[in-house]
Amino acid sequence: MNLVEEHVGIEGSDQASKLEQCQQIIDYRFRDPSLLLSALTHASGAPHRLDSNERLEFLGDAVLGLTVCEWLYEEYPEYNEGDLTKIKSYVVSRRACGKIAISLGLDRCLIVGRGVTRNRSFPKSLVSDVFESVIAAIYLDGGTEIIRPRLRKWLADEVRIAVESQGASNFKSVLQQYAQRELSHTPMYRMIREVGPDHRKAFMVQAVIGEREFIGAWGNNKKDAEQRAAANALAELHDQPIPFQDDNKKE
Repeated sequence: MNLVEEHVGIEGSDQASKLEQCQQIIDYRFRDPSLLLSALTHASGAPHRLDSNERLEFLGDAVLGLTVCEWLYEEYPEYNEGDLTKIKSYVVSRRACGKIAISLGLDRCLIVGRGVTRNRSFPKSLVSDVFESVIAAIYLDGGTEIIRPRLRKWLADEVRIAVESQGASNFKSVLQQYAQRELSHTPMYRMIREVGPDHRKAFMVQAVIGEREFIGAWGNNKKDAEQRAAANALAELHDQPIPFQDDNKKE
């Protein structure tokens, strides 16, 4: 074996090892391994740019976005378009995708050129790109039913963080997620009192989780009262000051 053949053999062995490692990480075995090879190959390590993961990254970005949008639409019916957009933007960001790729170990499966391998660590954009390209490869090889549950598993923490971080605009949804996750109950809202003439009514509502009742809150309509009641419940659950406690003095 000459030096060229030996070099090719070593490279082939390394690629096979990385493909196997990646399939173990994602818990999926490809029917067409060439798709995964393309997904893991950075342009610097490809014989031709079209053999790299750039085209798969393009598709993976769309698959990721659609999957997350469908997920949020189904799981968070009380969120408006603006809230859903903020959550989705957080979850599909380069920061989030790169974080997930590294936590899975996909960065160890990358096939790159020598110039890139001299770096101590890969750029975040490169690691984020391989996550999207692997998503596309799984989608093409196995279809929606294969990629959807994996994305829900991989992205679960990022979705939770995004929902809780923007919760100031929708306390009811935040309380629902917390109560179902930590208390195994779904919050209910109980009308306590209503005052005023028909054209200027005010409503007092309290949140109830299981057998626990929380401090109620007033609102100019039932929807606002429920949001404020949820905010009070969240504050109680986290031993924080009650934001709408003074409302209980209303006559």
